[in-house]
Amino acid sequence: MPENVSRKLSEYIKEKVINGEDRIFPICYSTARSFIKRLGTQLNVRVAPHDLRRYSATYASRNGVPLEVVSKVILRHQDLKTTQVYLGKISDSEAIRWMDVLHGK
Repeated sequence: MPENVSRKLSEYIKEKVINGEDRIFPICYSTARSFIKRLGTQLNVRVAPHDLRRYSATYASRNGVPLEVVSKVILRHQDLKTTQVYLGKISDSEAIRWMDVLHGK
């Protein structure tokens, strides 16, 4: 989570006196799912909350965040193998791009 978001979230939690067992936002998964699906429909895109989770992890991974950080911090997986399956395989063109990055091209 970006530091500025974390800071604002901490301020919100203190202001609302939210305890550790309480929900930060009074919304359940089905409500969030409906909301995201409705927004996707408006944009003519099929999307679910889990897609956003996968996208966030993939984006971080493809932009140089170490796999261990993606696995343990973003996805909260216990095993790196789970994260590797979750992120899927990279295309040949992406592999070539990363080789260029590693070799300073």
